[in-house]
Amino acid sequence: MKSLYRRQLTMMVSIMVLSFTLLSTAFMLLSYRYIVTEKREAMERNAGYIAGFTSQQFMDMRSDLCRSYVANIALISDSYVIVADMNGKILYATDGTRFESSNAVIPSTVVEEIISQGSYTGMTNLDGVYTERRYVAALPITTQLAALTITQGVVLVSSDASSLAEMWAATATIFFFSAVVVLIISVIASTLTSAYQARPLNEMAEAARRFGQGEFDVRVTGYEKRGDEVSTLAEAFNTMAGSLEKVESRRSEFIANVSHELKTPMTTISGFAEGILDGTIPPEREREFLQVIVSETRRLSRLVRRMLDLSRLNALADSSVMAQEQFDLTEVLSQVLVSLEPKITGRDLDVDVQMPQDKLMVWGDPDSVTQVCYNLLDNAAKFAATGTVITVQIAKKDGKAVVSIRNLGATIPPEELPLLFDRFHKADYSRSMDREGVGLGLYIVKTLLGNLKENISVTSEDGVTQFQFTLTLA
Repeated sequence: MKSLYRRQLTMMVSIMVLSFTLLSTAFMLLSYRYIVTEKREAMERNAGYIAGFTSQQFMDMRSDLCRSYVANIALISDSYVIVADMNGKILYATDGTRFESSNAVIPSTVVEEIISQGSYTGMTNLDGVYTERRYVAALPITTQLAALTITQGVVLVSSDASSLAEMWAATATIFFFSAVVVLIISVIASTLTSAYQARPLNEMAEAARRFGQGEFDVRVTGYEKRGDEVSTLAEAFNTMAGSLEKVESRRSEFIANVSHELKTPMTTISGFAEGILDGTIPPEREREFLQVIVSETRRLSRLVRRMLDLSRLNALADSSVMAQEQFDLTEVLSQVLVSLEPKITGRDLDVDVQMPQDKLMVWGDPDSVTQVCYNLLDNAAKFAATGTVITVQIAKKDGKAVVSIRNLGATIPPEELPLLFDRFHKADYSRSMDREGVGLGLYIVKTLLGNLKENISVTSEDGVTQFQFTLTLA
């Protein structure tokens, strides 16, 4: 499997190599054409100078003045010059005297093209006049007699083709060397950049592997100040890691709490049952301990039922927002109060109800709100001091129905208040008073209201404990 680092580096290097290849090809073609064009124009200019001069001295090409002029132009331009008549016979050549003692002539096709076209350029050895192919530029030698133009001969200026190749090669070498240097720098920069981008991803992958091995305290650090997508990804990764750590902590806590809550009644049931069977408990007390066993069995049943309710609520919260409808809040509260009347009167409590006389329509799930009201009123009746008053109040505020349930009893310590809605949490002061509870009632209340996108709060001062939650008015 290729790493992201190698893929990105390969892609960047490939793009640069392709770019340099295309650029160098275009540069070489253009530079070669430019060099050849420049050389041809220079040779044509020199040929024009010589043609203009020899048109006046053509009949005296053996004179020292004429030969010296032509030779100087050839020397300055680093080229060979040949002056020939209309038949192609060489009259003078700057490259030595070998043409003077030979019968070498310019090819008739070249002479005809010079005369007919007015010029000639090309790579040729002039049919053996030169021993190697040379770049040749030629012009006719003409003279003007009144309105008549007379062609007297031709002048050919030639340059060694190797000089053109050397010039082009020198230019190409400079370009190639520069391209290689730039390519090396680019590869180094790309390597560093790719490594810079791949390093945090590798660290996150390693952190994820360590997460899989149970190390939930791992974090990806050092990228907070980058200010790019990598820092955003690292921040999101750390947020996810924190959430996973909390989930794992809650899972462990949940298992520990469930184990604790199950252990106590099971130990009681097992101990008393064994005592009855082996005769440790006298027959006259068996009924008493059987009642304890029944009580603990019911407690286990309530715990399992509440855990099933929790599972259902969590599944509902994960899938979608709970469906809502309009219903009468006063009717729901009234029904809950009626269902709890035996418990309220059994503890010699009174209820102060402050609700509107007319219907109060709100949005929500009637069953969920009924469960919320039942749990809160049941808690209030359970922990209220005997002979006191439970206050139930409904008020309207900012488009919300605010339900308050107050009771008089022991003050809940401030450090306990944020923990009341946690699973299996039971305040220390209530443990001796609430042996039937399993510590899930308020957690269910919080979950149900959370599914409805509503809020709940609790205060406890000077023995007055108040739970307050909101519902949206219809």
